[in-house]
Amino acid sequence: MPKMDCGASALAPLLDGSTAGELIPELVRHGLQQLIELEVAAVLGAERYERSEDRLGHRNGYRPRLLTTQVGDIDLQIPKLRSGSFLPSILEPRRRVDQALYAVVMEAYVAGVSTRKVDALVAALGSQSGISKSQVSRICAEIDLQVQAFLNRPLEGQGYAYLYLDATYLHGRLGRAMQVCSRAVVVAMGVNADGRRELLGLKVGDSESEGFWSQFIGSLKERGLTGVKLVISDAHSGLINAIRRMLQGSCWQRCRVHFARNLLQTVPKAHQEMVAAALRSVFAQ
Repeated sequence: MPKMDCGASALAPLLDGSTAGELIPELVRHGLQQLIELEVAAVLGAERYERSEDRLGHRNGYRPRLLTTQVGDIDLQIPKLRSGSFLPSILEPRRRVDQALYAVVMEAYVAGVSTRKVDALVAALGSQSGISKSQVSRICAEIDLQVQAFLNRPLEGQGYAYLYLDATYLHGRLGRAMQVCSRAVVVAMGVNADGRRELLGLKVGDSESEGFWSQFIGSLKERGLTGVKLVISDAHSGLINAIRRMLQGSCWQRCRVHFARNLLQTVPKAHQEMVAAALRSVFAQ
């Protein structure tokens, strides 16, 4: 009978079905540990206790590492080396939460879930240690870095013949008092030469003033926005003035969606469906 390793012997009593709740975490732990052992063997050029002239180093025991995953807390053993250091590629420095659980925490943060509820969510997924408020903040700080990198990316080398500008108002907490107030979120969408739409920029401000729109369009030009032939937007006076000043040489067209919305606001509700159908036929011509 072949000799079982320590990981397999730990799995053996779980396979009888009486402790099914412990089986999946142990399977995950066993699989991750095997990956770690294979990787350190590749780094050293030899398996454990293997005599080889190609060996590049020697082991020096293990150190424990707790990894929080979607199936619970996993206790791993990370091999230590006599010289140098070793960190498996499946782990990251100073991070005890795996990527899948990171994604869960980030999505909850974006959805507006409080840090206390995020901690409860992580506990429900099987983590006994949970995640502290500071850990949630560090995890979600990566979202801000990724968003800023996307919003500040260069735009040169890609002409955008059509530019859509619009704004919406959202409620958010502002200042040290965290007072909830309404703020303008302006968005720029571009259409490149291949006909593909692309989010070019997004900015939050107090209102849709001409100065704010001019600053926003100026930031797009500084990032390399060129080749704009037609700008589509609503008829907000501040926006129109900013377009004429910052995007000289391009044409402006009123957004038909905003136009239809403004028109139907002046029509009695009983006649709105008929007027909307007539308006669609006009644009279809």
